[in-house]
Amino acid sequence: MSKEKTMQLRKQVAPFEKSDMSASIKQIVNTIPPFFILWYLAYLSLDVSIFLTIALAVIASGFIVRIFIIFHDCTHGSFFKSKKANAILGTITGILTLFAYEKWKRDHSIHHATSSNLDKRGTGDVWVMTVNEYLEASPGRRLAYRLYRNPLVMFGLGPLFLYLVSNRFNRKDARKKERNNTYFINVAIVALYAFMIWLVGIQAFAIIQGTILIVAGSFGIWLFYVQHQFEDSYFEDEDQWDYVKAAVDGSSFYKLPKVLQWLTGNIGYHHVHHLSPRVPNYLLEQAHESTPPLHKATTITLKTSLQSIRFRLYDETKKTFVSFNEIKHLLNDTKNSTMQQLQTKRSSIQGK
Repeated sequence: MSKEKTMQLRKQVAPFEKSDMSASIKQIVNTIPPFFILWYLAYLSLDVSIFLTIALAVIASGFIVRIFIIFHDCTHGSFFKSKKANAILGTITGILTLFAYEKWKRDHSIHHATSSNLDKRGTGDVWVMTVNEYLEASPGRRLAYRLYRNPLVMFGLGPLFLYLVSNRFNRKDARKKERNNTYFINVAIVALYAFMIWLVGIQAFAIIQGTILIVAGSFGIWLFYVQHQFEDSYFEDEDQWDYVKAAVDGSSFYKLPKVLQWLTGNIGYHHVHHLSPRVPNYLLEQAHESTPPLHKATTITLKTSLQSIRFRLYDETKKTFVSFNEIKHLLNDTKNSTMQQLQTKRSSIQGK
């Protein structure tokens, strides 16, 4: 894409890079209070049916995802015009979602600046290995990668790792503001959870809050995963990487049913978001509809997105994701080549 077309595309999206106070307040009102109401109803339903409790907790998890989208917009400075207002609301929603505001804000900004860049992977993204990297990796590293990409690990244990480890500790090079924000959020979470356990009991709290966090966390990771891990996703080395192509071709348009689109705060328009992070979530759909070139972004649905589960490695040659099964023959060739080299070396030593 030429620089002229790039500038034109950004210019078309620019009018939507503004927050609307009334729209932001409306989203807070229709998101956060309903979450607490659902939580309370789930607690009351324990006297009726545990299945009803779980069902209400699952619905509440959808609102936690929506609260996270508000948190996410705050980290981009797009939810309010005021930087301070974004920081305050971001910290509050960070407590509710168990995410450290300043820490995640930094990691996520790096993700946006390096998304789809093969030379700058590792911060705020899903671990992706290329076919060549996998073939050249040690058996231990291959095993670690296979475990990481296993759906049970990624979507089952992944949320626990985020909640208990990744979001709780600062990076070594974190500045004072970031460190203090993480400490404050950690203390606030402990205080809030202790209060809730005292109020409703540890069993009720574990059933309701545990269900909410696991379901929301799994779905959140799935959203992040599927919007970058699709068959013809864009990945390039640093010298050929382009920000706009990474946004439009490296991020999908996840076309969800209207209810899920609402609960996920329009984040399915991920190509628009990566092109311009300053567009608030409630204007993403409008920005997409008003910008014809963005209609060419890869569109996936709930059904077609399930194919992404089998995508494990990125093939730089074919510019596509492949499964482990698709490279079995290459792995066997690598093993045979290694064995031949070892045999040749042994024969040489014995000959001497």
